[in-house]
Amino acid sequence: MTNWLPELSDNKGPLYVRLADAIERDISSGALPAGSKLPPHRNLAFDIGVTVGTVSRAYGVVRERGLVAGEVGRGTYIKSPAADRNFTSNNLSRYNGLLPKAHPELTLMNSTSAPEVGQAKMIARIFTEIAEEDPKAISDYLRHIPDSWREAGRRWVARKNWSPSLANILPTQGSHAALVSVLNTVTGTGDRIAFEELTYPATVRASALMGRRSIKIATTDQGLDPEAFEHVCAQQHPKIAVIVSTFNNPTLTTIPLENRLKIVESARRHNVLILDDDTYGVLDDDAPPLFSELAPERTFHVTSLSKSVAAGLRSGFVVCPTGYATRVMNAHRLITGSAPRAIMEISTRLILSGEADQIMAKVALDNAARVEKVRAALAGFEFRSDPRCPFVWLRLPEPWLPSTFCKAARAQNVVVEEADEFKVGQTEYAVPFVRIGITGELEADRLDDGLNVLKQLLQQPALAYDTIE
Repeated sequence: MTNWLPELSDNKGPLYVRLADAIERDISSGALPAGSKLPPHRNLAFDIGVTVGTVSRAYGVVRERGLVAGEVGRGTYIKSPAADRNFTSNNLSRYNGLLPKAHPELTLMNSTSAPEVGQAKMIARIFTEIAEEDPKAISDYLRHIPDSWREAGRRWVARKNWSPSLANILPTQGSHAALVSVLNTVTGTGDRIAFEELTYPATVRASALMGRRSIKIATTDQGLDPEAFEHVCAQQHPKIAVIVSTFNNPTLTTIPLENRLKIVESARRHNVLILDDDTYGVLDDDAPPLFSELAPERTFHVTSLSKSVAAGLRSGFVVCPTGYATRVMNAHRLITGSAPRAIMEISTRLILSGEADQIMAKVALDNAARVEKVRAALAGFEFRSDPRCPFVWLRLPEPWLPSTFCKAARAQNVVVEEADEFKVGQTEYAVPFVRIGITGELEADRLDDGLNVLKQLLQQPALAYDTIE
């Protein structure tokens, strides 16, 4: 609070005590509201004509009185007054207890899988049908890929003006297995793989496990930056670029058509393959044309049912450029043992019967209702959301850092994910965001409880220092 000056004339005793008393008095009167920042030591000393040491001692006194919290180099903030602490005694840290726990058990706000909207009964019914009609689907290994599975994949990935060839479609154990299988097929030890600077982290870690080198590409509020992509392709020569083109995880950006065309131009110029992770994109009927439409000769298109139907099925598909399907299929079989026969048959029947589309429509409605809850609870704070998408990208207000915010939330049994989880290696800059998952097994009341805790943390910036051990 740069305009605040203490009134010292009516106080007696040592100067630093008088200053501490003045601070306490102004906190009680509201002149120094909760969350406001006290002036830097040197500035206040100059303004009131005392030494820096006097101000430091005064700040130390009010800290001992439990009125402020702070850290060297970041400032001193006013805590919420005791009269406003209508909370439980559960401590956020060893310093105080300003917040209630959201729930006795963990509230997992780090899941983005499709919520339960009645699909469990459908899946149970189909499983029973399979067991009765084709017992070998339960008892035997997969010997070949049925055409019906490929047809289900084609229907699932098809768009208004695009439908892939059956020969280029492979069923997979979800999108992650597809991504790893493609990377294993087209790259070797030491090869470079380019990623958006914030992306789905498991693919990056799997690449490192396989001995590949990761390169990060700068992004904007429109997703992957075409100029940065051109520079990386020209200077570092990656074999393939992994791109989340629609509803990037975690930033929620979607690359516009103009930028997609520029990216394709660079990929062709430098002979770089594209691996498009469209796991969330299936939720967007209005997305720009896919990279597989724009550059089918070099694009691997990956999707799954995890975010739109049921993550427990662990079913997905990859559409390969012509000539790659057999190689990717062999890699997938060696990595996973092949797609589970019964599970893939369930997914196929859901898609071909139209039930998967019905489930996805219900999931979309549920997602939209949950996003509305988030928008109401976090009104006034900056975040990116879309009613179709099962997560929110929240910018933290000063002085919160992602690590301290996640630690504070975790102390109240709420789990969210900090931006560092999604970084492709170390960076020289901070990304003051957290990702909030709003679906999975999270019931509506638990979502409300979790959002309430997050809101109270955001409203009390002094707590950003209370997690310091």
